[in-house]
Amino acid sequence: MFGIGMPEMILILAIALIVIGPKKLPDLAKSLGRAMNEFKKATREIKESMDIEGDLQDVKKSLDDLNTDVKDAVDLNPLKSAKPKPSSADAAPDDSPSTEPAPEPPPSRTPEKAPRDE
Repeated sequence: MFGIGMPEMILILAIALIVIGPKKLPDLAKSLGRAMNEFKKATREIKESMDIEGDLQDVKKSLDDLNTDVKDAVDLNPLKSAKPKPSSADAAPDDSPSTEPAPEPPPSRTPEKAPRDE
């Protein structure tokens, strides 16, 4: 641990006992232990959050790929999917029947009037 052997630890504890005193040394050791415990806990939480961020990046990449695939499949852009209609001068007569239904006329906006009996 940090390259400190048993003789060095005994020397540090002896100096701490002389400087701090025998009455306050247990309180100092307790608070030092709590501080080390909090430091370990914070370090563990940081490591876990880094792992979660890595997992979230994988999920985000998968969702982006899925989003791209769906956009390609649906292709909501009408300019890309619209084919230019040939003009009547350019179009050759087509003998095959049309597969598209004829457009319906728009509904009239004025209500039909019933004839009056006079």
